[in-house]
Amino acid sequence: MARKSDPEDKIINAAMKLAATRGWQALTLADIAKAAKLKLPDMPAHFSSKTAILAAYGRRIDARVLDEAAAAEMEGESARDRLFDVLMMRFDAMAGEKAALRRIAADLKREPLSSAVLARPVLQSMSWMLEAAGIDSSGIAGAVRARGLALIWASAFKAWLDDDDDQSKTMAVLDRRLADAAMLIERVSRLMPKRRAAEEAA
Repeated sequence: MARKSDPEDKIINAAMKLAATRGWQALTLADIAKAAKLKLPDMPAHFSSKTAILAAYGRRIDARVLDEAAAAEMEGESARDRLFDVLMMRFDAMAGEKAALRRIAADLKREPLSSAVLARPVLQSMSWMLEAAGIDSSGIAGAVRARGLALIWASAFKAWLDDDDDQSKTMAVLDRRLADAAMLIERVSRLMPKRRAAEEAA
């Protein structure tokens, strides 16, 4: 749970609360500072932009999911099932800010620069989700996995924004995209030995 005395938590909470009612595009750092009961000159010590606030929100969600995943029993599950569980934990962790995230997502479509800046934090979050599911996120292979998972997450996130409380649409999209990814990995794995053999024969 967020500490009420922590200025950064206050700023994140204020930003999400304002976004839910007023949207994101027109929201200013001064608005957020006022809602957080902070002076505007104090803001730069914590966040330099609204994008930085969103990135910090993402890290807060990462921490919640990592805590929950560490306590979960996922032994014996396939990598695909573990990823499904972890990403659903992430949606559950964001449920309280769903109205805000819906408004933010809509406004960011009109702010391509902000969306581009957020790409790196999203990839970092996906790396943590891989680790939470017991999948290596290091090196080139890990970076490829994180990018692939980011695409899966984006599809499921879009469904989640308009889904009902039972999250059936979200789970269906997530399950389908993970199944497609697993099938692609299997096909590539089958081709690799044949490719190596052909290269050695040449």
